[in-house]
Amino acid sequence: MRLRSLFVPFLTGLSACALLPAQQPSTPTLSAERASLHRSSEWDLILPHLPDPATATAAQLELSGDVLNARRFPEDALDYYQFAMKRGGNPSELMKKIGVVRLELQQTLLARAIFQRCVQVSRNDAQAWNNLGAADYVMGAYSRSIHEYKRAVKLNKKSAVFHANLGIAYLSAGDTSAAQREFQIALELDPAILEDRSQGGVTLRALQVKDFARLCFQMAHLYVEQGRIQLAKVWLRRAGENGADLRAAMDDDRTLRPLLKDPEFQDMIANTEALRKRVAVTNTAPLGAGSEPHNLPD
Repeated sequence: MRLRSLFVPFLTGLSACALLPAQQPSTPTLSAERASLHRSSEWDLILPHLPDPATATAAQLELSGDVLNARRFPEDALDYYQFAMKRGGNPSELMKKIGVVRLELQQTLLARAIFQRCVQVSRNDAQAWNNLGAADYVMGAYSRSIHEYKRAVKLNKKSAVFHANLGIAYLSAGDTSAAQREFQIALELDPAILEDRSQGGVTLRALQVKDFARLCFQMAHLYVEQGRIQLAKVWLRRAGENGADLRAAMDDDRTLRPLLKDPEFQDMIANTEALRKRVAVTNTAPLGAGSEPHNLPD
């Protein structure tokens, strides 16, 4: 699984990726893998529709790059973005797209250098500042990431994505109150901001949260305070599904503790506790000779 799964479109320009807990990225795509992708049936469907780089317009070439990246042919997408640039495409927009692909390929230092160049060329490019923040977030440079996200927010105060990204960075840096404030603003701007399941885009949403359960509890707090109990339960369920001990955590939390008396929520706790026990048994039980581990259902 490539790094794409760790982001929600917090790269401005197109759409967003799914909100997922942190996962271990895979090895970057190699030439052998690219050759393998070119032997796929999907590539056979795409290839006849790719424009000639020597005669196509910059817009056609850029669109082809977008399609290739969305269909998981990142190296080919990079080629077409370069073709578009040579044909007179917008360098700033194309460089941001190239940076996004580089980051998805886990070429983090290269991606960061690209975004750094983008903000040097245009100091008022909120999208570029946001993407630079995402690159630094991936590198664990949370202070730098917060500074860059704040620059993006200053340039575009109405972007729910930017506020949500800033909240994530604050949370990872341990500033819970600042994180809650940014999440609140993001939700006021777009109540569905953290529920977006679309993919693709030029705006990086850095949701590679190292403690995903902690994020879930923060979101549950916000929704309880808003009186939106069902949404609070959704986030608490996510925390339980990602290994959190809901009963213990909520018993020590005055805001969330009343939910423990809710019959519906008691059933949910029982289900997540059963899942946690099954995962623990699967992870610790030795395998017998010739046996194979059994995958839990999705």
